[in-house]
Amino acid sequence: MRAPLSWLREYVDLPAGETGRDVAAKLIAAGLEVETVDQLGAGLSGPLVVGKVLAIEELTEFKKPIRYCQVDVGQANGTGEPQNIVCGARNFAVGDKVVVVLPGAVLPGNFAISARRTYGKLSEGMICSAAELGMGEDHDGIIVLPPEYEPGTDAIELLQLVDEVLDIAVTPDRGYCLSLRGVAREAATAYGLPLRDPALLDVTAPGEYGPAVEVADREGCDRFVARAVTGVRPEARSPIWLQRRLQKAGMRPISLAVDVTNYVMLELGQPLHAYDRARVEGAIGVRRAAPGEKIVTLDGVTRVLDAEDLVIADDAGPIGLAGVMGGASTEIADAEAAAPGSGAAEGTREVVIEAAHFDPVAIARTARRHRLSSEASRRFERGVDPEAAAAAAQRAVDLLVLLAGATAEAGVTEVRGRTAPRTVTLPADHPDRVAGVSYGRETVVRRLQQIGCDVTGTDELTVTVPSWRPDLTDPNDLAEEVVRLEGYENLPATLPRPPAGRGLTDRQRLHRRVGRALAGAGFVEAPNYPFVGDAVWDRLGLPADDARRRTARLLNPLSDEEPALRTTLLPGLLAALRRNDGRGSQGPQGGVALFETGLVFRPTGQERPAERLGVDARPDEAALAAQDAALPGQPRRVAAVLAGAREQAGWWGAARPAQWADAVEAARVVAREAGVRLEAAGDQYAPWHPGRCAALYADVDGERTLVGHAGELHPRVTKALQVPPRTCAMELELDVLERAAGGAVQAPRVSTFPVATQDVALVVDAAVPAAEVEAALREGAGDLLESLRLFDVFTGEQLGAGRKSLAYALRFRAAERTLTAEEATAAREAAVAAAVSRTGAELRG
Repeated sequence: MRAPLSWLREYVDLPAGETGRDVAAKLIAAGLEVETVDQLGAGLSGPLVVGKVLAIEELTEFKKPIRYCQVDVGQANGTGEPQNIVCGARNFAVGDKVVVVLPGAVLPGNFAISARRTYGKLSEGMICSAAELGMGEDHDGIIVLPPEYEPGTDAIELLQLVDEVLDIAVTPDRGYCLSLRGVAREAATAYGLPLRDPALLDVTAPGEYGPAVEVADREGCDRFVARAVTGVRPEARSPIWLQRRLQKAGMRPISLAVDVTNYVMLELGQPLHAYDRARVEGAIGVRRAAPGEKIVTLDGVTRVLDAEDLVIADDAGPIGLAGVMGGASTEIADAEAAAPGSGAAEGTREVVIEAAHFDPVAIARTARRHRLSSEASRRFERGVDPEAAAAAAQRAVDLLVLLAGATAEAGVTEVRGRTAPRTVTLPADHPDRVAGVSYGRETVVRRLQQIGCDVTGTDELTVTVPSWRPDLTDPNDLAEEVVRLEGYENLPATLPRPPAGRGLTDRQRLHRRVGRALAGAGFVEAPNYPFVGDAVWDRLGLPADDARRRTARLLNPLSDEEPALRTTLLPGLLAALRRNDGRGSQGPQGGVALFETGLVFRPTGQERPAERLGVDARPDEAALAAQDAALPGQPRRVAAVLAGAREQAGWWGAARPAQWADAVEAARVVAREAGVRLEAAGDQYAPWHPGRCAALYADVDGERTLVGHAGELHPRVTKALQVPPRTCAMELELDVLERAAGGAVQAPRVSTFPVATQDVALVVDAAVPAAEVEAALREGAGDLLESLRLFDVFTGEQLGAGRKSLAYALRFRAAERTLTAEEATAAREAAVAAAVSRTGAELRG
């Protein structure tokens, strides 16, 4: 919401010396988000005046049309003689009033104006466009003013070029601030000044002979006011003051009737719509759309309506999407836009004004369903004051009578649903208990009355909420109003006192250790949004029956392209990898290596609907258990992706690209932080390459349990996701690793006895997994084996086809003595024997 300071001062007598930044500081302290304060006309200095075009000489010897104009600027130039000005615009003629900047002036952007020779003529100034004066982005032609302004009139004051505009980011619960009325109320409260409410008008009472209205859906529309005016002059244009206020507020002037409805919407917060009465057939109705009905909206788009859409209709069909956008069939036509056969050949002369209150949920769903967000829908879905409808209609009628020479019809139609003021019961000391500050009853009552509430009672307050605050529904809402108006900065800063003996949980400690370990291994943490779209599963090559395709879907997603919650961390990480690789980002190793720890969401289909909990008391254990039962499973996972060089090139040799083994090693780094040993086995699991995918297992309560997968992604996946070829990835279940750990990680015992190292090379069939050979060696070596490491894999002609050599380093150590050579050799031979027996290995000589 853009609120010009000059407009704001009409409703609140702000101190004369207050700047826009001063007002912004007050509003921010009261809880509004003022993003910027725009200084309009900064650096602008005159003379900038109204001029009358006396003569135009066409210069035709140049590539583009150039005009040499004589302009009367009155006494602004000190001589009273006409100014000679070169201009390339074509949208004015002799006798028109224009805006002229004279030599010595400075335009916005520090653009100094001086007399200069151009196109063979001396140009003594410039005829200005709206863009050159900072009034908008219109470069098509210069500003043509109404004829009533005299030459020499100061155009800076006439066009209100110097002003300050507060740009306010209005949160969804403060919809009343999408109007000057709402912002002025907040400013008046912040300064402790009275408010001149623009909605306090003498409103004509409802009566007979008003426009015919039929509201079929009272749930979707509980208030509908219709007024009519006749004798509208189609050639009437919006006055400069009205156009400038719309422009400062970020809206483009269109025509008088439309500008009036937009102006009243900005002023009072009530969206209006104007219909050409001659083009409305029968009564104006409010109903739900019939499936398959169509409407051409004002943006020229033909839209197929949904049965849940709330529409404005006449006897011929829909004439507007209620609260979103009007239809083209009843659009207001001015004298210039009207065309023969359009039904308004001379422009619109009779106008029906609609001021209604619609269901916020229905409007929000319609706007999102048709991807049609408008200024009206933004206000309706945040909550509009239903009591302001009659005042807004009256204000629009008054402006049309004043500016368009219209006559207001005496009849007023008002359809009202059954609405009653909302009351909330509030203990007088409730804000004290919420804030931890003693405000007292008098302060609580005074602050609630400042926001428009009626308050009765002593210890137990009965608060009648104002119609423009639909967000105030609970005692805590009212307490928040008291706290914010008393000043958040006045709340004492107190540190919570945690009970003794509590700290991080085992799960939190593991989470942090894993993050530090992966960062130390050269990975960069890249948290991602937990949202995915269905298309990503096809790109990952998941089978149709894969459990990861079963997702929990959001009712109100941030993006229609990603309406579901992730079941794996890989889509977000691979998207981050693609962006970083495409922008040339490289890690310390020269490639890109990213990791993320977070929750995934795995619905089972057995979840039951969640219940809406109250806010007046803490839910009991049964209610919390019911809420948990409504949630999908949310296991915590860790994933990593890497591509490009894993080791940089240098004097020591060439670069080494990342490969599947690096993904497996990243998984082992994570497992070591949990004190868990992983066993790798070949597997086929999308999205990994079938021949370069390892399933990772751990011992959980004596059972071999799958923890995750690691390896190189399938070439089709890397192509579909547009990530580098040979990209590798791993993903593990952190919760499973935590269970496998069985408690806190034990620090290694430092032995005082020396280690005995024995190497062994075994030849096995190429199909035998190295993990199986390792398991046999561990079993055979017994308790003396301290560690085992595979340090070489060799294949060659001397081994024969389909054979490979696995070389292991075995470390033996006794806890209470130094091992003899005979004991170490015996343990080595026992390990070899077990490997020979279980895997058919042969000891390589």
